Amino acid sequence: MTVTKMSWRPTYRSSKFRNVYGKVANREHCFDGIPITKNVHDNHFCAVNAKYLAIVTESSGGGSFIVIPVSQAGRIEPHHPKVCGHHGNVLDIKWNPFFENIIASCSEDSSVRIWEIPDGGLRRNMTEAMMELYGHSRRVGLIEWHPTSSGILFSAGYDYKILIWNLEQGEPVKMIDCHSDVILCMSFNTDGSLLATSCKDKKLRIIEPRSGRVLQHANCKNHRVNRVVFLGNMKRLLTTGVSRWNTRQIALWDQEDLSMSMVEEEIDGLSGLLFPFYDADTHMLYLAGKGDGNIRYYEITTEKPYLQYLMEFRSPAPQKGLGVMPKHGLDVAACEVFRFYKLVTLKGLIEPISMIVPRRSETYQEDIYPMTAGTEPALSASEWLSGINRDPVLISLKEGYQKPNQIVFKAPVKDKKGVVVNGIDLLENMPPRTENELLRMFFRQQEELRKMKEELTTKDVKIRQLELELNNLKNVSPVVNNV
Repeated sequence: MTVTKMSWRPTYRSSKFRNVYGKVANREHCFDGIPITKNVHDNHFCAVNAKYLAIVTESSGGGSFIVIPVSQAGRIEPHHPKVCGHHGNVLDIKWNPFFENIIASCSEDSSVRIWEIPDGGLRRNMTEAMMELYGHSRRVGLIEWHPTSSGILFSAGYDYKILIWNLEQGEPVKMIDCHSDVILCMSFNTDGSLLATSCKDKKLRIIEPRSGRVLQHANCKNHRVNRVVFLGNMKRLLTTGVSRWNTRQIALWDQEDLSMSMVEEEIDGLSGLLFPFYDADTHMLYLAGKGDGNIRYYEITTEKPYLQYLMEFRSPAPQKGLGVMPKHGLDVAACEVFRFYKLVTLKGLIEPISMIVPRRSETYQEDIYPMTAGTEPALSASEWLSGINRDPVLISLKEGYQKPNQIVFKAPVKDKKGVVVNGIDLLENMPPRTENELLRMFFRQQEELRKMKEELTTKDVKIRQLELELNNLKNVSPVVNNV
């Protein structure tokens, strides 16, 4: 397989997305006055669905994030209620794709928490989570919902492990332990039967998540992989990373053969991380650099040259992260095919950016809106764990999307002291999450040491007494024999 170096000169071809342009929302449709976190962790710190916008905020004494209804744009009050139950900085947040009031968060306190946001948004600070999930021994940096199952959540920690949580039971059911360093990114294929990961050990892996078996892996020496994304049903992967010359680079891979990349293309010499976003409906790839204001976009094809450069959205304001609106939340009448929510830290601003296909007709454009994944799960957690795979349940956006009736997401009632996965009790050596817990643990250990010293002293005295009695018996025996 040969590596093809791509040219920056656009070769114009017949494409309905050749003239897609980015449109920044008016100031009144932006979200202003938000104390966006200053954490340097390489995540988006933002999650969006059709109802709510969630942003990780700067806070003292633990981690927090703010939840705002998407319809309530404008300036946010300084004392707006927050979700503030974590004891450490929040590192990642993700909305459940099937229950729009349910959001998951993970934190430096080594926990994953599931929250239920009341209809209309928060009216007071929320400190009690629906579920608190403990299983990682170090901070948790990534979380991902399964794309077709309603109750499966994946979490990746700095203990180099990925845990699969069954939220119908509220406990981990599988531990993937094949990484030798921090996991940087997780991505699912369309039906969630495969998981791709990038890792600090410079390896790209494709994993069968239920068994934890590594199906394919690539040693990325010339292309240090940072982020990976499955390209829908094309049996391709796209990675962003750094070349041997420290330039930003993207690479295209065949998921059946990771021995060598199909295409590599150098982007620029900037140092910020490249975030990839793929739209399976339009086969468009968006590349957004952390710390710069540009978003490049390409069209992915199954034939050479595979990557077709389209255009670039430019903005002077640097982005810290980007949230993406699901398809059913887009403005179909305006021919909007993608929408970003850009975090501008210096201004405390969240700026919507709509990617629009210019069309003169005001009728529904079926060619740019194929059937797309909706908010109805294809299978339950227990079905997926039993080995069943199903594609997402598709919907049409033509008549205005109506959410189907669903069962209520309920937290399981638990009364367990241990969490055992693969024969290992994950809670046996849990680290303290706050300073008070650390002090309590310290004093408890001091008390245990004092008791152990007392037991040792008592046993030493007992041993000396037994030795004396034994000596006495030895001395008495010769006297008896002489008599």
